[in-house]
Amino acid sequence: MTASATGVGSLPGGDAREAAKTVTGSFEEFPYLAELPARGPGADMIGRSLGLLVDLYAHVEPSGWRISDRPGRDTRRARSWLGEDLDALEEFTQGYTGKLKVQAVGPWTLAAALELHGGEALLQDPGACRDLAGSLAEGLRGHLADVRKRIPGAEIVLQYDEPSLTAVLLGRVRSASGYRTYRAVDRQVVESALRELFAVHDGEVIVHSCAPEVPFGLLRRAGATGVSFDFSLLTEREDDAIGEAVEDGVKLFAGVVPGTDGPLSDPGGSVMGVRKLWRRLGLAPGTLAESVVVTPSCGLAGASPAYARAVQAHCVRAARSLADNPE
Repeated sequence: MTASATGVGSLPGGDAREAAKTVTGSFEEFPYLAELPARGPGADMIGRSLGLLVDLYAHVEPSGWRISDRPGRDTRRARSWLGEDLDALEEFTQGYTGKLKVQAVGPWTLAAALELHGGEALLQDPGACRDLAGSLAEGLRGHLADVRKRIPGAEIVLQYDEPSLTAVLLGRVRSASGYRTYRAVDRQVVESALRELFAVHDGEVIVHSCAPEVPFGLLRRAGATGVSFDFSLLTEREDDAIGEAVEDGVKLFAGVVPGTDGPLSDPGGSVMGVRKLWRRLGLAPGTLAESVVVTPSCGLAGASPAYARAVQAHCVRAARSLADNPE
């Protein structure tokens, strides 16, 4: 059994072909559609996902993305960059068969980031949140169909980026003034919206958050087949929820390699914490390789190009070390 490795989503730089070449070269068995936020608004993860929406539009204000009545320059730019990235990935995956990951921002992080006309977050309006989730679901169905057509041999893994999910659940999302926070959204409402979005794809669906206190239990109940997280932020409080998730067949996309420039340990050292977690949970070491995918701790947009390449190669070696020496 070989353990696998992949990236989170973003890379430094602005060259789509260079990014696709790096990703397919580093992760020969699990490439992903890279995001290049350095290109500007619309290439960032929020803008890119807003570009996928159907019959809902947004534009850039100094404070961030705000809802619009019609598509404008910012939406067109987001769509055009996504098209460029898909063209580049298609070029470097000719004849590819195997896993391929695509990312989109999930409905709750999107609702926390998108402003209504008055400048407050869309998150405060339950009806608008439902419309946003419906529009995103429809846009993603089209996007996934496009990816399948371009790369027919791909087993698509859909990743929802939900870094604000915990803040939404705990009522920690700040208002426009910054002086107050929005009310916590009911867990059932959050879970059911996620369940509906997970249903747009009949393959693997994972959720990524590089924030502390990832709600593993809620994501498992909503039907996520994997959870991607920053391993350094785990505490033993999450042990039970992680153990239940793994026993339920949920894959852990363990972000064990730092996403910003710094010295890299040896590959075995990078996954030492994962081995310790397995022992603590009393799980069989033999299941490690099939249950864990090694990734950087978060996107690599803030890294230097050389470090980003080194980290991706390092993840592949760390995954190999996990498979070879699970104990």
